[in-house]
Order: sequence, then structure tokens, then C-alpha cells
Amino acid sequence: MEKLIAYCGLICTECPAFIATEKDSEEEREKVAKEWSEMFKDEIKAEDINCDGCLTKSGRICNYTKICEIRKCAIEKEVKNCAYCDEYVCRKLSKSFEFAPKAKETLEEIRKSI
Repeated sequence: MEKLIAYCGLICTECPAFIATEKDSEEEREKVAKEWSEMFKDEIKAEDINCDGCLTKSGRICNYTKICEIRKCAIEKEVKNCAYCDEYVCRKLSKSFEFAPKAKETLEEIRKSI
């Protein structure tokens, strides 16, 4: 499967929610929901674990993705991902890198090639 890179640089195809959705596995959804509930100190249900990646316009996306400011911004600016944005690295994105440093590496690699 080809890598699907989110606007923020996360690799969707490596995300447990994306993988559970692709496998259509209730067991995987339950596992991810439990892990994320503990990690984010919030109740996440297995039925919330359905995501085709944040780049999708008409597919399934996780609840957080629906309110993600980075996704909203990238869609409004019509950029492929944040690496292509004239305002790279903005405050929203740099804050996300604290949580996901690998996403920064991904976007930096993309920026080298454009």
C-alpha cells in the first residue's frame, strides 16, 4: 500500500485507526479505542475508530479529525499537506510536532523535494 500522508505529516497508513478500518476488524477497533482512551484521558468507543485518512473528502474520519484545526486550515488553503504551505511552520503545526516529532521529519523530507 502506498503511504498516505496527512496534512500534518502523520502517516495515515501507519495509524492504528486507519489500519483497523482497512482490516474492518472490530477487535482492532476495540484495542485502539482502549489505548487512545487511556492516552488521551477521554472515552473513545470502538465505533469511533473508522478512518480512511484525513485527506478524504467523502470517506470516514475519526472524531478528532472532524475538528482538527490543521486539517481545516490545509483544506482552506488547498495545499496537499503542510509542507506545501507558505506559512510552514505555523504555530498550530509546531504545537503538533511536540506530540508527533516523526510528522515533522516527514514534512521536512517533503519540503526538500519541492
